[in-house]
Amino acid sequence: MILVVGSANADIVLKVDHFTEVGETQVVQSLEVHGGGKGANQALTAAKLGGRCAFISCVGRDEYGKMLKASLEGHGITGVGAVQNAPTGRAYIEVDKTGRNRILVVPGANHSLTVEVFERKLESLPVPKVVLLQNEIPFSTTLHAAKKLKGLGALVIFDPAPVRGNLTEILPYVDYLTPNEVEAQALLNQLGATGDLTSAAKTFLQRGVKRVVLKLGEKGALILNKDGTSKIRPFKVNAVDTTAAGDVFNGAFAVAIWEGKTEEEAALFASAAAAISVTRMGAQSSIPERSEVETFLKNSAPPSL
Repeated sequence: MILVVGSANADIVLKVDHFTEVGETQVVQSLEVHGGGKGANQALTAAKLGGRCAFISCVGRDEYGKMLKASLEGHGITGVGAVQNAPTGRAYIEVDKTGRNRILVVPGANHSLTVEVFERKLESLPVPKVVLLQNEIPFSTTLHAAKKLKGLGALVIFDPAPVRGNLTEILPYVDYLTPNEVEAQALLNQLGATGDLTSAAKTFLQRGVKRVVLKLGEKGALILNKDGTSKIRPFKVNAVDTTAAGDVFNGAFAVAIWEGKTEEEAALFASAAAAISVTRMGAQSSIPERSEVETFLKNSAPPSL
């Protein structure tokens, strides 16, 4: 089983010509509401790509919460609890004409996912083979989950997004660290590492991380472990919305690792899934089916490993 512990949000997507400047008023081209949140996106990706997935999260008792629960449960994902004292988390996403995005998150009920809530929900679940964590819920819960599940023998994948607070304490419990370039640099700054990003990223290995999967967006991905580095080149697509690319990559990577694929095979599979996702608007609405990824891999020239 794959266990995702993390956030669930309603994504309010604002399509604009360009990112709004300070003091500028801009007319939005379109507004859409989709299911989102890094945890929910990654859980739904894992489920749609064939993973047996459970999800521990919190939403509010409101229309957004009902929407999220219905979407996730429709794909066989349970474990999302509704809380009385907070609204469902929301993310306001500005997407420009090139598909780039800027995101503001209102945590809402995600902050209700305490260690106690996590422990209560975990009691009803089997021990997972793979656990997928992010940083949109209280870090104390994320750290506790990493320690506990690592101790039970699970492989821990940690997506350190967003980077807020000092995250270095979790590194010894992480099997796969999956930052993008900005997140990797922010973490390296916390560790006092210097030099180019690839060289500095080896600092993560020295701090206990087993493997680093560096997401490079349109430049592909880079895998670092004690044996060296592997470059995963990207697929060429016309991007319209990159909002969920990182989440789709993580969910797909988790499924591939759960299935026993090598790190390089898993990263290639994840890169293909993410490439499909950026050709569509929205977060959860952009997640591909397993058959789409397999067809895409067959019909596309694969990146060199």
